[in-house]
Amino acid sequence: MPGLPKVYVIHENSVWLPPLREAFDALATPYEEWLLDKHVIDPGAEPPEGIFFNRMSASNYTRGHHHANYSTDIVLRWLEAHGRRVINGSEVLALEFSKAAQQILLDRAGLATPKTVVAVGLERLADAVEQLGITPFIVKPNQGGKGLGVQLFESSDALRAAIDGGQFPETVDDVWLVQDKIESDNEFITRAEFVGGRFIYAVQVYAGGSFELCPADACNVSFDDFCPAESNTDIAPEPEGPRFEIAQETDDVLMRRLEQFLSANGIEVAGIEFIRRPDGTPVIYDINTNTNYNAGAEERAGIEVGGMGAIAQFLSGELAALRGAQPNTATG
Repeated sequence: MPGLPKVYVIHENSVWLPPLREAFDALATPYEEWLLDKHVIDPGAEPPEGIFFNRMSASNYTRGHHHANYSTDIVLRWLEAHGRRVINGSEVLALEFSKAAQQILLDRAGLATPKTVVAVGLERLADAVEQLGITPFIVKPNQGGKGLGVQLFESSDALRAAIDGGQFPETVDDVWLVQDKIESDNEFITRAEFVGGRFIYAVQVYAGGSFELCPADACNVSFDDFCPAESNTDIAPEPEGPRFEIAQETDDVLMRRLEQFLSANGIEVAGIEFIRRPDGTPVIYDINTNTNYNAGAEERAGIEVGGMGAIAQFLSGELAALRGAQPNTATG
């Protein structure tokens, strides 16, 4: 006889899981991890009952898990075909792997985004830059993760030199976004965090001339990683204080619009990044459907239930609701 339903966490990077494990343990929530680096699936079999949380990251290929785009899609569609409760399902997974798809949805929702041209194939980047017609400009991989591979260029000549010099990394799909650089009066980006489709807090991140802004403690990003010597951007001085700080003020109107956007697209857990132009306009440039949190920033802000705690509470509530709807015949 099958056991009682539990929470299943679908992922490919165990390094990011300890805070979530601790939160589950504190709540006495039964859970199981499905590490999709190696997995066997019988698509004709009945999946277990439970709540399934997709934590797959766009940066999977940087850890040698190039297959994760496809294996995770199979698992999520199998679960969905059997009516299982999936948090951030197959359609959301596709967004995690495509910044171009994110851009299309954001534009359709009427949210401000950088002007963007998509190049299919590295050899078409110069054509995309010409079509964009703006300098300076940013080039980023369609499937990125942690800001890897994002570069700023002051001119098309600089881009050609970078291409000729082999300065572009191998990507999963060889699709690239060319975008205008968002000008701002400060050196911060803002990342708004949402759990269960609801805003929990925003964190300000000191960019320091880099695009690699992973907030997780496990990323262990040094200042040299933020501002590599070979970078083709102007390097800002290292901040005197922490790089991650919980924002003290909230743009309630923007947060409600983002909640509506998430709801319309079935996204339940996410971090949305934006930069404010000098006129105050928030320009959204990234949606992270696999989100991490900075425990140090949460502690300094006096947040009692941090991001991972909020996720654990949300999933535990979903599990309780599912168990309440289950016939009382299972044991375990």
